[in-house]
Amino acid sequence: MPQGPQSPAQERVFLVVVDDSPELPIALRYASLRALHTGGHVALLHVVEPTDRQHWMALESLMRDEKRQDAEQFMERYASEVSTLTGSLPAIYIREGIVRDELLALIDEDPSISILVLAASAGEAGPGPLISALTGKFAGRLRVPVTIVPGKLSDAEIAALA
Repeated sequence: MPQGPQSPAQERVFLVVVDDSPELPIALRYASLRALHTGGHVALLHVVEPTDRQHWMALESLMRDEKRQDAEQFMERYASEVSTLTGSLPAIYIREGIVRDELLALIDEDPSISILVLAASAGEAGPGPLISALTGKFAGRLRVPVTIVPGKLSDAEIAALA
């Protein structure tokens, strides 16, 4: 028997880590199209690396504020792309810390997150440090599946898979 639309509690939330990697557009496009095709939503996480310890607290605070403002502007661009592809705004998370640790913490804290979408590096150096960590030593800490999208896919190939 066909099922009706998913209830909000059942909606899939596809989480994408937003960074400056060349593979980000691939993960973002895949997650957006999967969300569109399955009635789900996209969530975006950007982690601001902590500032080095400064001797002057005022300077450290100013640097932190500037990094936060830069992160918000950075995220606006990608939120707009998701909105264009899906017709809805994504959830946005901006955190400060180590990417792997903040990602694992967010997944633990937010039960609505259903799937983590990452794109593998297209280079010869390997899939990338986050994928390596999450499929290796930290795999047991994940409570959601991880979709790893090949980093060399074209828009047409992504559309066919999503």
